[in-house]
Amino acid sequence: MVNGREDVSLSESEMGYIRNAMGREPNPLELGMLDIMFSEHCSYKSSRPILKLLPGAGKRVVVGQGYDAGVMDVDDGWVVNIRMESHNHPSAIEPYNGAATGIGGIIRDVLCQGARPIALVDSLRFGPLKSARSRWLFKYVVKGIGDYGNCTGIPTVAGEVEFDESFENNCLVNVACIGLARKENLVLAKASHPGDLLILVGGSTGRDGIHGVTFASKVLTDKSEEDRPSVQIGDPFTKKRIVEGTLKAIETGYVRGLKDLGGGGLTCAASEMAAKGGCGAEIDISKMHLREEGMTPYEIMLSESQERMLFAVKDIQVTEVFDRYETPYAVVGKVTDSKYLVVKHGEKMLARVPAELLADPPTVERRAIKPLVKLEKTKGVPRKIGMLEILSSQNIASKEWVYRQYDHEVGVRTITKPGDGDSAVMMLPNEKALAIAADCNSGHAYLDPYIGGSGAVAESCRNVAATGGEPLAIVDCCNFGDPEKPELFWQFKEAVKGIADMCTGLEVPCIGGNVSFYNESSGTGKAVKPCPAVVALGLVNSLDHITPMQFQKVGDAVLILGETHRELGGSEYYRLSGIDGGEIPKIDASREKRSIDAVLSAIKSGSVSSCHDCSRGGLGVALAIMAIRGGLGATIELEKVPFKDLSFEEVLFSETHSRFILTSEEENVKALMGLLETSSVPFARIGKVSTTLTFRWQNEEHDFPIDRMTSVWENVIPKYMEGGEK
Repeated sequence: MVNGREDVSLSESEMGYIRNAMGREPNPLELGMLDIMFSEHCSYKSSRPILKLLPGAGKRVVVGQGYDAGVMDVDDGWVVNIRMESHNHPSAIEPYNGAATGIGGIIRDVLCQGARPIALVDSLRFGPLKSARSRWLFKYVVKGIGDYGNCTGIPTVAGEVEFDESFENNCLVNVACIGLARKENLVLAKASHPGDLLILVGGSTGRDGIHGVTFASKVLTDKSEEDRPSVQIGDPFTKKRIVEGTLKAIETGYVRGLKDLGGGGLTCAASEMAAKGGCGAEIDISKMHLREEGMTPYEIMLSESQERMLFAVKDIQVTEVFDRYETPYAVVGKVTDSKYLVVKHGEKMLARVPAELLADPPTVERRAIKPLVKLEKTKGVPRKIGMLEILSSQNIASKEWVYRQYDHEVGVRTITKPGDGDSAVMMLPNEKALAIAADCNSGHAYLDPYIGGSGAVAESCRNVAATGGEPLAIVDCCNFGDPEKPELFWQFKEAVKGIADMCTGLEVPCIGGNVSFYNESSGTGKAVKPCPAVVALGLVNSLDHITPMQFQKVGDAVLILGETHRELGGSEYYRLSGIDGGEIPKIDASREKRSIDAVLSAIKSGSVSSCHDCSRGGLGVALAIMAIRGGLGATIELEKVPFKDLSFEEVLFSETHSRFILTSEEENVKALMGLLETSSVPFARIGKVSTTLTFRWQNEEHDFPIDRMTSVWENVIPKYMEGGEK
């Protein structure tokens, strides 16, 4: 309790800092504004010292960390914008609106820089589908994402889904948006010109979403349902008008600063724009369009109502655009040279707080202690699991039930659709393309968060490379438990180190991201498994380089790039065996870069027919999915795979990093192998494409008909969602 208010979460040390900065005691409105801006969700007070490790520079970086979205140059005057965010807590108690408003917010993050949103990506985590609660969350999160994206005309083109018991009470909903803009049209969230008008555009302000950021900055409890009013309500049809109106307004040249209203509402947008521009801002709340009668200044300034944008403009004529698009707006204030955020009602002063104090709260130095967890030292194969059992795992099974609910072709840019390649591929206006992939393995991150973080970067970059894209940049979304617990903060710190080291090794900048803490429940006292999710972008310099995943033609040669090791720790094989332990796949940035470079060189040579990386499920699952997607099999001589002293199951299902499967037409194989010989990466020709998937091992043949594998792989999730517990 602070100043008699139970809903304020500021610590005594933070209150002391505030009193010293202001030279007085804040009034109740100021206290509420400071409370939300000092929340973990807005301030990143625990994570900022660690996030400094992430490399953000690169020759193509136009806008890096610290803004609403990162921006990369993709040549010929075009740039792509990308932002990744979480909407975990809202989705855990109201999955449809929680997920939908997560999409709405991420679209605005890209839009406010002057970019047209062209693609959405989702990275999702739920408990196993045997649970009715998990099925409910899964169904309505996917529906919320699909409905919002479909209604706004923005395709959801890529993503990933993982199921694990640790996400039963705390689902994770991470979403990313990619935008496209001309470089000269970029706008930043800065209010740099005193006298500019501040115009609030879009939906009216209501009581929904108040304290949304403080709700997201605490552990879920059995009383979290009472926080349901903290979940905002989205309106995709209003968003569509805002998108078109905003882009037209920017074309006028009058817009000099722009920010969306998300977490923290108007308080956050106005203070951050002013602080970034080295200025102040004056807001008159009597000018705002309110949805409900009797709203207090406290409610108005803290509301997180959706579909709102704050413009800093040099000429009122810009409002003609908003009139044309029938988008509500109100001139609510102006940019000043005071460096204070001033809130008024007419001539009455209600609050006066330094913009910098709101936008840049002090960080907190958290303790990080490696947990004393006794993991199983299992080596080898404790029980034999067959290919069909692996394919029937919810984590391996087809996710078509998810992406068939999304319109992934709207906008006519999608070249490689979900399921057809290791990454989605989107057409760019300059006859190039953008590859997009999302990845994370929380099983690996639980055993070793450093490897979990670095592995997420490596796998996402492998996936864009497998479709012909040169890794361009990544964004991340770090999902962890309570940062006030030293063992959980250690997980976060190690994962960020892993992301940073892999980005450095691959020469791929991290241009933005999000941190979501407090993903645990008070009832069980258990946090989610660490989930450092990553979305990677790759630039495909020629449309001829776009490479599919599936087998193409009977008789094509099958090659493997990379060596396989005894690394089943955290694998799907061990998960199905009930084992938390074992030898986790090691990660080596230089090895990873050599493999990616070799694959890209091979693709550019024109000698590769299809390509797929080996990741979850290992070599066996990679080959099975190439077969299922292509309707063709392959005869594989497993003993030709580069490995030392492994069993049949270890060769098939080890999840060693840095590996790819390539196919090539027979007339191109010699040239391909000659090229790979110069790469310093182990490789081998291991078989050829045929009509059935056959593994030859020690004079035995293990056959898997395509139709049987397809039936198992495709029907797992639909059966759960249509028929309940299985």
